[in-house]
Amino acid sequence: MTNAMWEGLSNQAVAVAGVVYFLALLVHLGEFAALRQPKEAAVAVGAGGAPDAPVEGDDSGARTPSERIAFLGRLGYLLTVIAALAHFVALVGRGMAAEPNRVPWGNMYEFTVSGTFVVTVIYLALFRRYGLGWMAPLAVGFVLSVLMVAVIWLHEPVAPLTEALNSYWLVIHVVSAAVATGAFTVGGIASVMYLVKLRTGDAEDGWLARVPGLVSLDKLAYRIHAFAFPVWTFAVLITGPIWAHEAWSRYWNWDPKEVWAFITWVVYAGYLHARATAGWKGRNAAILALIGMATLWFNFIGVNYFASNSQHSYAAPGTPAEVPAVTIVDRP
Repeated sequence: MTNAMWEGLSNQAVAVAGVVYFLALLVHLGEFAALRQPKEAAVAVGAGGAPDAPVEGDDSGARTPSERIAFLGRLGYLLTVIAALAHFVALVGRGMAAEPNRVPWGNMYEFTVSGTFVVTVIYLALFRRYGLGWMAPLAVGFVLSVLMVAVIWLHEPVAPLTEALNSYWLVIHVVSAAVATGAFTVGGIASVMYLVKLRTGDAEDGWLARVPGLVSLDKLAYRIHAFAFPVWTFAVLITGPIWAHEAWSRYWNWDPKEVWAFITWVVYAGYLHARATAGWKGRNAAILALIGMATLWFNFIGVNYFASNSQHSYAAPGTPAEVPAVTIVDRP
């Protein structure tokens, strides 16, 4: 296949992923809309028969309400897996379309497509272990929204890596940062639902009835953040400075991207430290976790719009990827 064909495949795969994510979102919304049906059926039946029992003489094979809910949950999960596969094909196509072939992390569009893919992978990986069916519309909706932003506003043609990015440290740094970003995002969603559940209380039916209790949500958010933090530390304080020294002969440049990455690290360090020493749990911890997620995603996308002097300007939208945006210092 030619480079143009690989790029076309990548663009088509992103479109397919977006459509399938949207279908998965619709299915999950239908699943949660159906959660009220068992209770309504019980009221309608009154003294006659169980609400989940099929109508006598009905041999059409129609599913009971609980069976329909379970079917929609499985279908939504399957569609999300299919969307993730198409998402992966899009990333492979971007890398294969470049000359020479490279990792698909050359500009802001590629970083964003990769970041949303990691969010999906972490959500799917934790789905069964932690019973994240209740998180489905939030996780899928988040990925779909950010992917749409990438396609509509951030898309750029495939181009060779800038000189600063042409390093094996790129793979180590970006992979660890992306994994931490995906985990922090999933943990942030759990923190959001903690605050929602705290405000609304326990629901008897509907979607909120499936969301775990406050104690379980708090523990889930803490476990995910506790996993993501050392990975983020490795990315920001170890591989990032090493890569900066290789590219710019300095371990730290007070670049806006570096500063905001460190701010994110401080916020999450404060979150984990407060939980371990001051006994911060529940509402205060959830709010601090959301502040961390806000700084995380501002660093990921927002800095590129507002910082005009960043050495990471190769990641800014509208910056031609084939033109080096930084000065590489030759070293003996």
